[in-house]
Amino acid sequence: MKRVRITLHAFPLRSIALATCFATASGLTWAQDKDTTTEQLLESVQNGERVEISLPDPEKQLPLEDLRKFTEVFSRIKDAYVEEVSDRELLESAIKGMLSDLDPHSTYLAPKDYEELEESTSGEFGGLGIEVGMENGFVKVIAPIDDTPAQKAGVQAGDLIIKLDEKPVKGMSLEEAVQLMRGKPDSVLTLTIMREGETGPIEIDVRRDIIKVTSVKSRMLENGYGYVRITQFQADTGAQFKNALSGLEDELGRDLDGLVIDLRNNPGGVLQAAVETADAVLDNGLIVYTEGRIQSSRLRFSAGAGDIMEGTPIVVLINGGSASASEILAGALQDHERAVVMGTQSFGKGSVQTVIPLDETHAIKMTTARYYTPDGRSIQATGIKPDIEVRPAELKEIDSKPFFTEADLSGHLVGQNEGQQEDGEADAESERSSLADRDYQLRSALNLLKGIRILTPNNGSKAEGSDQ
Repeated sequence: MKRVRITLHAFPLRSIALATCFATASGLTWAQDKDTTTEQLLESVQNGERVEISLPDPEKQLPLEDLRKFTEVFSRIKDAYVEEVSDRELLESAIKGMLSDLDPHSTYLAPKDYEELEESTSGEFGGLGIEVGMENGFVKVIAPIDDTPAQKAGVQAGDLIIKLDEKPVKGMSLEEAVQLMRGKPDSVLTLTIMREGETGPIEIDVRRDIIKVTSVKSRMLENGYGYVRITQFQADTGAQFKNALSGLEDELGRDLDGLVIDLRNNPGGVLQAAVETADAVLDNGLIVYTEGRIQSSRLRFSAGAGDIMEGTPIVVLINGGSASASEILAGALQDHERAVVMGTQSFGKGSVQTVIPLDETHAIKMTTARYYTPDGRSIQATGIKPDIEVRPAELKEIDSKPFFTEADLSGHLVGQNEGQQEDGEADAESERSSLADRDYQLRSALNLLKGIRILTPNNGSKAEGSDQ
């Protein structure tokens, strides 16, 4: 007897299940046209041949019981909800629910969401100036952006927003909450927040404004020691970073003795910008790589030859508001031992979101991969741990009274350098160091750079090296 082996493929069954699931008209029947497989099966039976049928793996099929449940809920809402709801609204809500239940960063993008996505990377938009996510149904502040209404009003990283004006946040989607936070410039929004260490809710009034984010800021801390603050990674941040370093060296007249890169409360941004920034101070080597289920989500980014600072010591400051692209930069410099990472543990947002168009006006933003540092460390939910943990603290001078010194003695022997520093130079030096004096973490970073400079004097500027 001839044996015939036939495999029933999953696709027709999946099509039948979906068609049945979304059919709402009564009496609808599904008639499947005869295909090649069916004809082959009937012919073999008629010829008296032995037929073996291989059924698809049940684990890979759509769960019919759950689909029936979905259809039942869909039908009940259509029939009994207090207000009439269209099929389009229900299906769109189902899509939103599927994505929002995956993780806090996957979402459905309606036409208006496209504009907001572009605004967030262009550097100018209207609102409060905070990077937010969802946690336990509430809006959590990842970081307030520098020089924005939220930061000036006192909003802090880690704050949990429970009400926007008089509207409770619980039950809102992240998109709905963001829409409420946006508004006309000069209008006031009252945030009710829960903050660690506080016994009850706090109300903060924030006046909306056009948010113009300056990605990179720089200044001299003390003679020879530069400071670069990256508030957010935008498309041109890499170029701005290089320009900032060049400007500091021009101001100093030689190469820097040390650099502080401040990534505190930096919520991330454009991946390529973080890669370009790392590339500027690395001499070859892997910067970051991503791993996902599909081939297009597996990427590797490496630095080219040439460190524009030629090994100048660097300290990177991070905290719980440092997320995503800022963690990539800190992790790359840490793994290559190019910088000392100081501060507190970062946020831990180490996933990649991809925007997948559905049609001309709609898309989904879905997590497709995870970030890994050059040494293979996953950033997701663990963050970057600093090499030296330094928590924020307030500095208080214990004894501000001047000491009695040799120079105060009547008839003292005059020193060779006594009185050489002019008042203007002293004032300038005091102004430069005032930022570090107010910021304990920054002061700790500066002191570390000074220590490295003392122990490795040959790491001086190129100008000094040529003179030697």
